[in-house]
Amino acid sequence: MTVFASILKTCVERSPGAIGGAFADSQGEMVDSYSKMATHDWAVLTAHYGVVMSQLSDAFGTLHFGGPEFFIARHNKIEVFVHAVDAGYYVLLAFRDPPELDIVLDHVKIAVQLLKKEMA
Repeated sequence: MTVFASILKTCVERSPGAIGGAFADSQGEMVDSYSKMATHDWAVLTAHYGVVMSQLSDAFGTLHFGGPEFFIARHNKIEVFVHAVDAGYYVLLAFRDPPELDIVLDHVKIAVQLLKKEMA
């Protein structure tokens, strides 16, 4: 298991109800992941939310607000939490049921710091 996958696995395991975590670049290309979903489905989900994060970053950058730190998308069957890392990279966690956001945010922020350290 790579260092990135290990960081994601720890974050997923400590986030109640999480079904997976991914680390991806600004184009939605997955760098690494840890997931209980099918590999292809997980890659597609990660890529689609990378496009959303990129569009949000472009929109807010244009309006001089700065890029988003994170966003949450709630759907009927899944909830997705996407958090910026650095240089367009982001981390994504998915849940079958709505998570306790304070807990998730704490664990994701730790993962973000560890990912940044490994990127350096």
